[in-house]
Amino acid sequence: MKVGFVSLGCPKNLVDGEVMLGYAQQAGHEITADSSDADVIVVNTCAFIDNAKQESIDAILEMAQLKRDGKCSRLVVTGCLAERYRDELKKEIPEIDAVLGTGEVPEILGAISPSSAQPLKFFTKAPGVLPTYIYDADTPRVITTPRHFAYMKIAEGCDYTCAFCIIPTLRGEYRSRTRESIVAEAHALAARGVKELLLISQDTTFYGIDRQERGALAALLRELNAVDGIEWIRLLYLYPTTITDDVLAAMAECEKVCRYVDLPLQHASADVLKRMRRPGNRPTYDKLLARIRDRVPGVTLRTTFIVGFPGETDAELAELESFVRDTGFDHIGVFTYSHEEGTAAHALADDVPARTKAARQRKLMALQQKIVARRHRRRLGERVMVLIDGPSPEHELALQGRLEGQAPDIDPVVYLTDADPSIYGAGQLIRATIVGAQGYDLIASPSA
Repeated sequence: MKVGFVSLGCPKNLVDGEVMLGYAQQAGHEITADSSDADVIVVNTCAFIDNAKQESIDAILEMAQLKRDGKCSRLVVTGCLAERYRDELKKEIPEIDAVLGTGEVPEILGAISPSSAQPLKFFTKAPGVLPTYIYDADTPRVITTPRHFAYMKIAEGCDYTCAFCIIPTLRGEYRSRTRESIVAEAHALAARGVKELLLISQDTTFYGIDRQERGALAALLRELNAVDGIEWIRLLYLYPTTITDDVLAAMAECEKVCRYVDLPLQHASADVLKRMRRPGNRPTYDKLLARIRDRVPGVTLRTTFIVGFPGETDAELAELESFVRDTGFDHIGVFTYSHEEGTAAHALADDVPARTKAARQRKLMALQQKIVARRHRRRLGERVMVLIDGPSPEHELALQGRLEGQAPDIDPVVYLTDADPSIYGAGQLIRATIVGAQGYDLIASPSA
Protein backbone atom coordinates (compact mmCIF):
# COMPACT_ATOMS: atom_id res chain seq x y z
CA MET A 1 0.00 0.00 0.00
CA LYS A 2 0.99 3.66 -0.36
CA VAL A 3 1.64 5.19 3.06
CA GLY A 4 1.62 8.96 3.60
CA PHE A 5 3.31 10.27 6.71
CA VAL A 6 2.85 13.58 8.55
CA SER A 7 5.30 14.07 11.43
CA LEU A 8 5.04 16.94 13.91
CA GLY A 9 6.94 18.05 16.99
CA CYS A 10 10.51 17.68 18.18
CA PRO A 11 13.44 15.72 16.68
CA LYS A 12 12.80 12.91 19.19
CA ASN A 13 9.35 12.47 17.68
CA LEU A 14 10.88 12.75 14.21
CA VAL A 15 13.13 9.75 14.92
CA ASP A 16 10.10 7.72 16.02
CA GLY A 17 8.44 8.63 12.73
CA GLU A 18 11.53 7.61 10.77
CA VAL A 19 11.51 4.23 12.51
CA MET A 20 7.83 3.72 11.66
CA LEU A 21 8.62 4.57 8.04
CA GLY A 22 11.45 2.04 8.20
CA TYR A 23 9.13 -0.72 9.38
CA ALA A 24 6.61 0.16 6.67
CA GLN A 25 9.20 0.24 3.90
CA GLN A 26 10.82 -3.01 5.06
CA ALA A 27 7.41 -4.69 4.88
CA GLY A 28 7.06 -3.66 1.24
CA HIS A 29 4.79 -0.64 1.58
CA GLU A 30 5.45 2.36 -0.65
CA ILE A 31 6.13 5.70 1.05
CA THR A 32 4.57 8.75 -0.59
CA ALA A 33 5.05 12.44 0.18
CA ASP A 34 1.60 13.19 -1.24
CA SER A 35 -0.98 12.38 1.42
CA SER A 36 -3.81 12.84 -1.08
CA ASP A 37 -2.41 9.88 -3.03
CA ALA A 38 -1.99 7.60 0.01
CA ASP A 39 -3.92 4.45 0.84
CA VAL A 40 -3.01 4.89 4.51
CA ILE A 41 -2.14 8.15 6.27
CA VAL A 42 -0.13 8.23 9.50
CA VAL A 43 -0.09 11.42 11.59
CA ASN A 44 2.73 11.41 14.17
CA THR A 45 1.67 13.97 16.77
CA CYS A 46 3.06 16.24 19.49
CA ALA A 47 1.32 17.17 22.74
CA PHE A 48 3.89 19.18 24.70
CA ILE A 49 2.07 22.53 24.84
CA ASP A 50 -1.27 23.95 23.64
CA ASN A 51 0.06 25.21 20.31
CA ALA A 52 1.58 21.81 19.52
CA LYS A 53 -1.63 20.02 20.45
CA GLN A 54 -3.67 22.33 18.24
CA GLU A 55 -1.27 21.84 15.32
CA SER A 56 -1.59 18.07 15.75
CA ILE A 57 -5.39 18.18 15.92
CA ASP A 58 -5.55 20.40 12.84
CA ALA A 59 -3.34 17.94 10.94
CA ILE A 60 -5.51 14.98 12.00
CA LEU A 61 -8.68 16.80 10.91
CA GLU A 62 -7.11 17.70 7.57
CA MET A 63 -6.13 14.09 6.97
CA ALA A 64 -9.58 12.91 8.11
CA GLN A 65 -11.06 15.11 5.39
CA LEU A 66 -8.73 13.49 2.85
CA LYS A 67 -9.97 10.11 4.01
CA ARG A 68 -13.58 11.18 3.47
CA ASP A 69 -12.87 12.70 0.07
CA GLY A 70 -10.10 10.61 -1.45
CA LYS A 71 -8.66 7.16 -1.94
CA CYS A 72 -7.29 6.90 1.62
CA SER A 73 -8.94 3.99 3.41
CA ARG A 74 -7.16 4.14 6.77
CA LEU A 75 -6.04 6.90 9.17
CA VAL A 76 -3.52 6.12 11.92
CA VAL A 77 -2.59 8.56 14.70
CA THR A 78 0.66 8.05 16.63
CA GLY A 79 2.98 9.92 18.99
CA CYS A 80 2.51 12.01 22.11
CA LEU A 81 -1.05 13.20 21.49
CA ALA A 82 -2.05 9.58 20.87
CA GLU A 83 -0.29 8.51 24.08
CA ARG A 84 -2.08 11.19 26.07
CA TYR A 85 -5.58 11.26 24.55
CA ARG A 86 -6.12 7.94 22.77
CA ASP A 87 -9.70 7.44 23.97
CA GLU A 88 -10.71 11.04 23.35
CA LEU A 89 -9.25 11.02 19.84
CA LYS A 90 -11.19 7.95 18.77
CA LYS A 91 -14.39 9.32 20.29
CA GLU A 92 -14.14 12.79 18.79
CA ILE A 93 -12.67 11.87 15.37
CA PRO A 94 -14.33 8.64 14.22
CA GLU A 95 -12.31 8.64 10.97
CA ILE A 96 -9.31 7.45 13.03
CA ASP A 97 -8.79 3.72 12.57
CA ALA A 98 -5.84 3.10 14.89
CA VAL A 99 -4.04 4.91 17.70
CA LEU A 100 -0.46 4.13 18.76
CA GLY A 101 1.28 5.69 21.73
CA THR A 102 4.99 6.46 22.06
CA GLY A 103 5.79 2.96 23.30
CA GLU A 104 4.00 1.17 20.47
CA VAL A 105 6.21 2.21 17.54
CA PRO A 106 6.93 -1.38 16.36
CA GLU A 107 3.19 -2.04 16.05
CA ILE A 108 2.85 0.37 13.15
CA LEU A 109 2.56 -2.50 10.65
CA GLY A 110 -0.50 -3.89 12.41
CA ALA A 111 -2.00 -0.41 12.52
CA ILE A 112 -1.42 0.11 8.79
CA SER A 113 -2.79 -3.28 7.80
CA PRO A 114 -4.51 -5.04 10.73
CA SER A 115 -5.59 -8.64 10.79
CA SER A 116 -9.33 -9.22 10.76
CA ALA A 117 -9.02 -11.05 14.07
CA GLN A 118 -7.80 -7.99 16.01
CA PRO A 119 -9.20 -4.85 14.37
CA LEU A 120 -9.45 -2.92 17.67
CA LYS A 121 -6.14 -3.93 19.20
CA PHE A 122 -4.68 -0.47 18.83
CA PHE A 123 -7.32 1.42 20.82
CA THR A 124 -6.59 -0.10 24.20
CA LYS A 125 -3.82 0.27 26.73
CA ALA A 126 -3.62 -0.63 30.40
CA PRO A 127 -3.97 2.53 32.54
CA GLY A 128 -0.85 3.77 34.31
CA VAL A 129 1.56 1.68 32.22
CA LEU A 130 4.50 3.80 31.06
CA PRO A 131 6.22 3.27 27.69
CA THR A 132 9.43 1.22 27.72
CA TYR A 133 10.26 1.02 24.00
CA ILE A 134 13.48 2.34 22.46
CA TYR A 135 14.89 1.51 19.05
CA ASP A 136 18.39 0.15 18.37
CA ALA A 137 20.94 -0.06 15.56
CA ASP A 138 19.16 -2.98 13.92
CA THR A 139 15.79 -1.23 13.76
CA PRO A 140 14.80 -0.20 10.23
CA ARG A 141 14.71 3.55 9.74
CA VAL A 142 14.09 5.94 6.83
CA ILE A 143 16.03 9.20 7.29
CA THR A 144 13.80 12.16 6.40
CA THR A 145 16.27 14.96 7.14
CA PRO A 146 18.59 16.19 4.38
CA ARG A 147 21.10 13.47 3.49
CA HIS A 148 24.05 15.09 5.26
CA PHE A 149 22.67 15.24 8.82
CA ALA A 150 20.62 12.97 11.05
CA TYR A 151 19.29 12.88 14.58
CA MET A 152 20.28 9.93 16.73
CA LYS A 153 18.31 9.19 19.88
CA ILE A 154 20.74 7.91 22.53
CA ALA A 155 18.12 7.52 25.27
CA GLU A 156 14.39 7.77 25.82
CA GLY A 157 12.17 8.99 28.66
CA CYS A 158 12.89 11.23 31.63
CA ASP A 159 13.22 10.85 35.41
CA TYR A 160 12.79 14.53 36.31
CA THR A 161 9.60 16.05 37.70
CA CYS A 162 9.64 19.59 36.27
CA ALA A 163 6.32 21.18 37.20
CA PHE A 164 5.49 22.41 33.68
CA CYS A 165 6.35 19.20 31.80
CA ILE A 166 4.37 16.07 30.99
CA ILE A 167 7.12 14.25 29.07
CA PRO A 168 7.81 11.58 31.77
CA THR A 169 4.15 10.58 31.58
CA LEU A 170 4.22 10.44 27.79
CA ARG A 171 7.67 8.88 27.32
CA GLY A 172 8.31 6.83 30.46
CA GLU A 173 11.37 6.55 32.68
CA TYR A 174 14.86 7.36 31.38
CA ARG A 175 16.51 4.47 29.57
CA SER A 176 19.84 4.65 27.72
CA ARG A 177 20.77 2.69 24.65
CA THR A 178 24.00 0.72 24.79
CA ARG A 179 27.14 2.41 23.51
CA GLU A 180 27.66 -0.45 21.05
CA SER A 181 24.21 0.12 19.52
CA ILE A 182 24.76 3.88 19.14
CA VAL A 183 28.21 3.50 17.60
CA ALA A 184 26.94 0.86 15.19
CA GLU A 185 24.16 3.20 14.08
CA ALA A 186 26.67 6.04 13.66
CA HIS A 187 28.75 3.86 11.31
CA ALA A 188 25.62 2.99 9.33
CA LEU A 189 24.60 6.64 9.05
CA ALA A 190 28.10 7.64 7.96
CA ALA A 191 27.94 4.97 5.24
CA ARG A 192 24.75 6.65 3.98
CA GLY A 193 26.56 9.98 3.63
CA VAL A 194 25.63 11.62 6.94
CA LYS A 195 28.19 14.27 7.93
CA GLU A 196 26.58 15.63 11.10
CA LEU A 197 25.20 13.55 13.97
CA LEU A 198 22.83 15.27 16.37
CA LEU A 199 22.64 13.32 19.64
CA ILE A 200 19.28 13.73 21.34
CA SER A 201 17.33 12.55 24.37
CA GLN A 202 15.27 14.28 27.02
CA ASP A 203 18.50 14.91 28.97
CA THR A 204 21.51 13.91 26.92
CA THR A 205 24.01 14.42 29.75
CA PHE A 206 22.09 11.87 31.86
CA TYR A 207 23.16 9.21 29.37
CA GLY A 208 24.39 6.05 31.07
CA ILE A 209 23.54 7.19 34.59
CA ASP A 210 20.45 4.98 34.61
CA ARG A 211 22.77 2.05 33.81
CA GLN A 212 25.26 3.02 36.56
CA GLU A 213 27.90 3.71 33.90
CA ARG A 214 30.29 6.42 35.06
CA GLY A 215 31.60 8.67 32.31
CA ALA A 216 29.36 7.02 29.71
CA LEU A 217 28.68 10.12 27.61
CA ALA A 218 32.33 11.22 27.45
CA ALA A 219 33.34 7.70 26.41
CA LEU A 220 30.62 7.66 23.77
CA LEU A 221 31.77 11.00 22.34
CA ARG A 222 35.35 9.82 22.05
CA GLU A 223 34.26 6.63 20.29
CA LEU A 224 31.98 8.51 17.88
CA ASN A 225 34.82 10.93 17.18
CA ALA A 226 36.67 8.04 15.52
CA VAL A 227 33.83 7.19 13.08
CA ASP A 228 35.06 7.77 9.52
CA GLY A 229 32.89 10.08 7.44
CA ILE A 230 31.34 11.98 10.33
CA GLU A 231 32.45 15.63 10.47
CA TRP A 232 30.34 17.10 13.29
CA ILE A 233 28.84 15.57 16.44
CA ARG A 234 26.36 17.85 18.17
CA LEU A 235 24.81 17.45 21.63
CA LEU A 236 21.27 18.70 22.16
CA TYR A 237 19.19 18.92 25.37
CA LEU A 238 21.71 19.06 28.20
CA TYR A 239 20.75 19.52 31.85
CA PRO A 240 22.45 21.85 34.33
CA THR A 241 23.11 19.27 37.04
CA THR A 242 24.54 16.54 34.80
CA ILE A 243 27.16 18.43 32.75
CA THR A 244 30.38 16.88 34.01
CA ASP A 245 34.00 17.88 33.44
CA ASP A 246 34.74 14.72 31.46
CA VAL A 247 32.03 15.65 28.94
CA LEU A 248 33.43 19.17 28.65
CA ALA A 249 36.92 17.72 28.19
CA ALA A 250 35.68 15.49 25.37
CA MET A 251 33.98 18.47 23.76
CA ALA A 252 37.20 20.49 23.95
CA GLU A 253 39.55 17.71 22.83
CA CYS A 254 37.59 15.82 20.13
CA GLU A 255 37.85 17.69 16.85
CA LYS A 256 34.48 16.42 15.57
CA VAL A 257 32.46 17.26 18.69
CA CYS A 258 30.89 20.67 18.22
CA ARG A 259 31.73 23.25 20.84
CA TYR A 260 28.04 23.83 21.33
CA VAL A 261 26.06 23.58 24.55
CA ASP A 262 22.26 23.49 24.35
CA LEU A 263 21.22 24.03 27.95
CA PRO A 264 17.53 24.77 28.64
CA LEU A 265 17.69 26.77 31.90
CA GLN A 266 14.02 27.92 31.87
CA HIS A 267 14.52 30.90 34.24
CA ALA A 268 17.02 32.68 36.50
CA SER A 269 14.88 33.65 39.49
CA ALA A 270 15.42 31.25 42.39
CA ASP A 271 11.76 31.51 43.40
CA VAL A 272 10.45 30.79 39.91
CA LEU A 273 12.86 27.89 39.49
CA LYS A 274 11.71 26.45 42.80
CA ARG A 275 8.08 26.63 41.69
CA MET A 276 9.11 25.01 38.41
CA ARG A 277 10.85 22.22 40.37
CA ARG A 278 14.07 23.03 38.56
CA PRO A 279 17.53 22.92 40.15
CA GLY A 280 19.80 25.93 40.61
CA ASN A 281 19.61 29.68 40.87
CA ARG A 282 21.43 32.68 39.42
CA PRO A 283 24.72 32.13 41.35
CA THR A 284 24.88 28.41 40.49
CA TYR A 285 24.06 29.13 36.85
CA ASP A 286 26.75 31.81 36.68
CA LYS A 287 29.26 29.34 38.09
CA LEU A 288 28.19 26.60 35.67
CA LEU A 289 28.40 28.82 32.60
CA ALA A 290 31.80 30.16 33.65
CA ARG A 291 33.02 26.57 34.03
CA ILE A 292 31.74 25.62 30.58
CA ARG A 293 33.38 28.64 28.96
CA ASP A 294 36.62 27.98 30.80
CA ARG A 295 36.78 24.27 29.86
CA VAL A 296 35.58 24.71 26.25
CA PRO A 297 37.13 27.88 24.75
CA GLY A 298 34.99 29.38 22.00
CA VAL A 299 31.89 27.44 23.04
CA THR A 300 28.49 28.51 21.73
CA LEU A 301 25.83 28.72 24.44
CA ARG A 302 22.18 28.16 23.63
CA THR A 303 19.32 28.19 26.12
CA THR A 304 15.55 28.45 26.41
CA PHE A 305 13.40 30.26 28.95
CA ILE A 306 9.75 30.16 29.97
CA VAL A 307 8.03 33.45 30.84
CA GLY A 308 4.65 33.81 32.49
CA PHE A 309 4.98 30.80 34.80
CA PRO A 310 2.35 30.95 37.59
CA GLY A 311 3.20 33.69 40.07
CA GLU A 312 5.95 35.28 37.96
CA THR A 313 6.29 38.92 39.00
CA ASP A 314 7.83 41.92 37.25
CA ALA A 315 10.74 41.68 39.70
CA GLU A 316 11.34 38.02 38.82
CA LEU A 317 11.25 38.86 35.13
CA ALA A 318 13.81 41.61 35.80
CA GLU A 319 16.09 38.95 37.34
CA LEU A 320 15.83 36.98 34.12
CA GLU A 321 16.53 40.06 32.00
CA SER A 322 19.62 40.82 34.06
CA PHE A 323 20.82 37.25 33.62
CA VAL A 324 20.40 37.38 29.84
CA ARG A 325 22.10 40.77 29.63
CA ASP A 326 25.07 39.76 31.78
CA THR A 327 25.60 36.28 30.31
CA GLY A 328 25.46 37.13 26.63
CA PHE A 329 24.05 33.86 25.29
CA ASP A 330 24.68 33.18 21.63
CA HIS A 331 21.15 31.89 21.04
CA ILE A 332 18.04 31.96 23.20
CA GLY A 333 14.49 30.80 22.71
CA VAL A 334 11.71 32.28 24.84
CA PHE A 335 8.41 30.45 25.30
CA THR A 336 5.26 31.61 27.03
CA TYR A 337 4.02 29.29 29.75
CA SER A 338 1.33 26.81 28.66
CA HIS A 339 -1.01 25.58 31.44
CA GLU A 340 -1.06 21.83 30.78
CA GLU A 341 -3.32 19.32 32.49
CA GLY A 342 -1.45 16.38 33.92
CA THR A 343 1.48 18.52 35.09
CA ALA A 344 2.20 19.59 38.66
CA ALA A 345 1.93 23.25 37.66
CA HIS A 346 -1.66 22.73 36.58
CA ALA A 347 -2.61 22.85 40.25
CA LEU A 348 -1.33 26.43 40.38
CA ALA A 349 -3.36 29.41 39.22
CA ASP A 350 -2.45 30.42 35.65
CA ASP A 351 -2.40 34.01 36.89
CA VAL A 352 -0.19 35.79 34.35
CA PRO A 353 -2.45 37.12 31.56
CA ALA A 354 -1.72 35.95 28.03
CA ARG A 355 -1.06 39.54 26.92
CA THR A 356 1.52 39.95 29.69
CA LYS A 357 3.21 36.67 28.77
CA ALA A 358 3.52 37.77 25.15
CA ALA A 359 4.87 41.20 26.15
CA ARG A 360 7.51 39.58 28.38
CA GLN A 361 8.51 37.26 25.55
CA ARG A 362 8.92 40.22 23.16
CA LYS A 363 10.92 42.15 25.76
CA LEU A 364 13.44 39.34 26.27
CA MET A 365 13.84 38.72 22.55
CA ALA A 366 14.38 42.44 21.89
CA LEU A 367 17.16 42.39 24.49
CA GLN A 368 18.70 39.33 22.84
CA GLN A 369 18.56 40.97 19.43
CA LYS A 370 20.70 43.85 20.70
CA ILE A 371 23.21 41.41 22.19
CA VAL A 372 23.43 39.50 18.91
CA ALA A 373 23.81 42.68 16.83
CA ARG A 374 26.83 43.75 18.89
CA ARG A 375 28.37 40.30 18.58
CA HIS A 376 27.82 40.23 14.81
CA ARG A 377 29.64 43.54 14.36
CA ARG A 378 32.67 42.08 16.12
CA ARG A 379 32.67 39.03 13.83
CA LEU A 380 33.05 40.88 10.51
CA GLY A 381 36.07 39.54 8.67
CA GLU A 382 36.25 36.35 10.78
CA ARG A 383 37.14 33.15 8.91
CA VAL A 384 34.82 30.27 9.75
CA MET A 385 33.91 26.73 8.68
CA VAL A 386 30.42 26.43 7.18
CA LEU A 387 28.45 23.23 6.58
CA ILE A 388 26.32 23.84 3.49
CA ASP A 389 22.68 22.79 3.79
CA GLY A 390 21.72 23.72 0.21
CA PRO A 391 20.03 26.55 -1.72
CA SER A 392 18.53 29.23 0.50
CA PRO A 393 14.72 29.26 0.55
CA GLU A 394 14.93 32.94 1.51
CA HIS A 395 17.43 34.28 -1.03
CA GLU A 396 17.37 33.09 -4.63
CA LEU A 397 21.06 33.73 -5.34
CA ALA A 398 22.50 32.44 -2.07
CA LEU A 399 23.29 29.10 -0.50
CA GLN A 400 22.42 28.41 3.12
CA GLY A 401 24.64 26.82 5.72
CA ARG A 402 25.52 26.67 9.38
CA LEU A 403 28.46 27.20 11.68
CA GLU A 404 29.62 24.77 14.32
CA GLY A 405 27.56 26.88 16.74
CA GLN A 406 24.30 26.58 14.79
CA ALA A 407 21.98 23.59 14.98
CA PRO A 408 19.49 22.92 12.17
CA ASP A 409 15.95 24.30 12.43
CA ILE A 410 16.34 25.97 15.83
CA ASP A 411 19.25 28.39 15.34
CA PRO A 412 20.04 31.21 12.89
CA VAL A 413 21.84 30.35 9.64
CA VAL A 414 24.64 31.58 7.38
CA TYR A 415 23.81 32.88 3.90
CA LEU A 416 26.64 32.21 1.46
CA THR A 417 26.97 34.77 -1.31
CA ASP A 418 29.25 34.45 -4.34
CA ALA A 419 28.95 30.66 -3.96
CA ASP A 420 28.55 28.84 -7.27
CA PRO A 421 26.03 25.98 -6.66
CA SER A 422 27.80 23.92 -9.31
CA ILE A 423 30.88 23.95 -7.06
CA TYR A 424 29.38 24.03 -3.57
CA GLY A 425 26.71 21.52 -2.57
CA ALA A 426 24.79 20.27 0.45
CA GLY A 427 26.97 18.42 2.93
CA GLN A 428 30.20 20.22 2.02
CA LEU A 429 32.23 21.78 4.82
CA ILE A 430 33.98 24.89 3.48
CA ARG A 431 35.98 27.86 4.67
CA ALA A 432 34.25 31.22 4.46
CA THR A 433 34.64 34.80 5.65
CA ILE A 434 31.87 36.63 7.50
CA VAL A 435 31.01 39.78 5.52
CA GLY A 436 27.75 40.92 7.10
CA ALA A 437 24.60 40.11 9.04
CA GLN A 438 20.86 40.12 8.56
CA GLY A 439 19.01 40.07 11.85
CA TYR A 440 20.12 36.96 13.72
CA ASP A 441 21.65 35.43 10.58
CA LEU A 442 25.15 35.90 9.19
CA ILE A 443 26.30 36.54 5.62
CA ALA A 444 29.55 34.99 4.40
CA SER A 445 31.54 34.39 1.24
CA PRO A 446 33.70 31.34 0.44
CA SER A 447 37.39 31.95 1.05
CA ALA A 448 40.54 30.13 0.09
